[in-house]
Amino acid sequence: MGKEVGHAALVLFFALSVLVGHSEKLQSSQAQTLLRIQQFLNFPESLNGWKNDTDFCNPEPRSTLTVVCYEESITQLHIIGEKETNKLSKNFSIDSFVTTLVKLPNLKVLRLVSLGLWGALPDKLSRLSSLEILDISSNFFYGTIPRGILSLTGLQALILDGNMFNGRFPDELGSLSVLTVLSMRNNSCSGSLPDSLGSLENLRILALSNNNFSGEVPDLRKLENLQVLDLENNSLGPQFPPVNKKIVSLVLRKNKFTYGIPDEVKSFYQLDHLDVSSNKFVGPFPSYLLSMPSITYLDISANRFTGMLFEDVSCNTELKFVNLSANLLTGGVPSCLLSNSRNRIFQYAANCLATKDVTQQPNSYCQNQALAVGILPHHRRQKEASKIILALSISGSTIGAVLLLALAFVLARKFLAKNEAQKLPVGIIEENASTGYTSKILSDARYITQAMKLGAIGLPAYRTFSLEELEEATNNFDTSSFIGEGSCGQMYRGQMTDGTYVAIRCLKMKRRHSTQDFLHHIELISKLRHQHLVSALGHCFECYLDDSSVSRIFLVFEYVPNGTLRSWISDRRAGSKLNWTQRIAAAIGVAKGIQFLHTGIVPGIFPNYLKITDILLDQNLVAKVSSYNLPLLAEHMGKDDVHSSNTSTQLKNLRVMHQEKFDIYDFGIILLKIISGRPIISEREVVVLKDQLQAVITADDASRKRVVDPAVSDACSDESLKTMIEICCKCLLQNPADRPSVEDILWNLQFAAQVQDGWRGESFHSSDGSPVSSFKPPHQRLTIPWH
Repeated sequence: MGKEVGHAALVLFFALSVLVGHSEKLQSSQAQTLLRIQQFLNFPESLNGWKNDTDFCNPEPRSTLTVVCYEESITQLHIIGEKETNKLSKNFSIDSFVTTLVKLPNLKVLRLVSLGLWGALPDKLSRLSSLEILDISSNFFYGTIPRGILSLTGLQALILDGNMFNGRFPDELGSLSVLTVLSMRNNSCSGSLPDSLGSLENLRILALSNNNFSGEVPDLRKLENLQVLDLENNSLGPQFPPVNKKIVSLVLRKNKFTYGIPDEVKSFYQLDHLDVSSNKFVGPFPSYLLSMPSITYLDISANRFTGMLFEDVSCNTELKFVNLSANLLTGGVPSCLLSNSRNRIFQYAANCLATKDVTQQPNSYCQNQALAVGILPHHRRQKEASKIILALSISGSTIGAVLLLALAFVLARKFLAKNEAQKLPVGIIEENASTGYTSKILSDARYITQAMKLGAIGLPAYRTFSLEELEEATNNFDTSSFIGEGSCGQMYRGQMTDGTYVAIRCLKMKRRHSTQDFLHHIELISKLRHQHLVSALGHCFECYLDDSSVSRIFLVFEYVPNGTLRSWISDRRAGSKLNWTQRIAAAIGVAKGIQFLHTGIVPGIFPNYLKITDILLDQNLVAKVSSYNLPLLAEHMGKDDVHSSNTSTQLKNLRVMHQEKFDIYDFGIILLKIISGRPIISEREVVVLKDQLQAVITADDASRKRVVDPAVSDACSDESLKTMIEICCKCLLQNPADRPSVEDILWNLQFAAQVQDGWRGESFHSSDGSPVSSFKPPHQRLTIPWH
């Protein structure tokens, strides 16, 4: 609340700073322009009373309307409506509206808030060359930020909150040299933040929360006037943003910051509000944050901070809110946080603190989790290094002989390995092959269908990486590059020397095998490359020093920066969720990934235990399957999908007969979540939701709209929704043999996309006052019989 009040107060300050102390009679042409604006806005309640004889420059004061005149010209226009109730005419044109608006050339302040305005903002707005404050928040503007705004060099405040702007930030933002407020909260902008933000030296407020920005935050340390930085709910990181020490409010909640909080934060003497919750911060919790001179709000919850707290830690007496929950903290609860509890909210659940509170974890949990994030990742490496030191401590007379023998051994082993690799012995890997992949399957998996090769276009060639390359990319596998750990090993984020990001999976081998034992696995992995799979880019073997057997295998994958499909459907606010068209596109992408796994490589890969959290979206919101049944990972992979708990003999036999159809069932669950927008955690919920969808297939349009995610229910055509519901229910049929093939699924999904595109075209033309043409999709839906 304090942030909102401060923001509003600053905007009000700028508005007041340009108010002129006297008004005069308005030019008749500008009076007509105002009446024309009233007509464009469909005569909203805030403009009631405007007529030909209205004295526009001396109105009765109202919170929803302000007009200020100077020398027979309008210099300020504030119109505040109600976004949901302001309904514009079907003939509304944003281009015509702005054409009328620019007939007020002396406008310094323009606020058009919650008026239901929609469309792509035209460049001709730049004709309002005197503008100092532009606030068009809470409307329905879409498209990229027009470059015409960048020519408004006198602009001091630009507020675009609560619209549907998308695309990248323009790189030329630095041209707005006197800008003090830049606010774009609750839009859909994406890509990296431009470095030119760092040159806006007058900037005081930068609010970009609830967008899709990714990558590093540019260097903002030169912005000595910056007081508010709000980056909540994006995909920024991993480095802590570099800002000046005069910052007052810093909100980094729900991003991908993974490095620790830097020591320079200690010098932020004006920092009042710090929220770094729901990130992936690791390392010791800096307890000095509690005693910073101006701090009143501190939230570090849902990270991986470690360390011991002490009861005698000092705190700022003005602290009003402290949340240390869901970290790996041990020790005692600081007594200063328990005092004055009536005036302070203090939360500390899900740590390992020494309290009698049942919400705390056992102390061993925090210790084990600290190891899991890689805080002590190099002990084994140190042990190996000690072997080298021991070997080199041999007397000088024998060192030369040992080295020569070692060199000869390595060269001979490489020569033999090359010959053995060419022979590809089948029997050597039977011990390591998963039950789903016999040595025969692995040795026969030597080609991809020609049509499917096209899906891998654009990916770099698969190659072998050196351990030194991977260590450099991850800063020696530092905890700051750690992404997470699962049943399939630890994951790290790395940046290669060419600037590209990769995801590196580290697999520790339980038994000692030579590199030849894994050649079949590597050959198969190198073929699994498709635009809808998170594809492998290469591998690296790390071997023990004493016998050259494999100690760790590193698999290098493409890095997909935009989060999981579930986060774009269930975990976001309505304004930033995927729309219906995007959801269909994501479903098609997942289906194409499954199709490649089943038919693109011979023999096919299944079952893959697909979950919606394993579907990632790239910077263009293209869906990629990130977890599939790689033979090398199969022995580590947790088979925890909602239908795998039944391990009866009958079900096992069905899996052997219809393995590909279990992927279809899993895909049905993903479709269920895409349609309903709900997180589903049990088989019972699947049955209930499937029955609800089944019941509305033959019902009316209104009934179907009630089962779809409310965030998209008004933006999907009935035929498209009905098709998605039908194919979802068929994927979830009890008998695997009755479920559709992936080709049938793709056909129906593409039909749903065509119908939706046609319906959107009709809606657009209708709302724009253009003739409505009847849409006929080029293909009819493929009907799959019910069994």
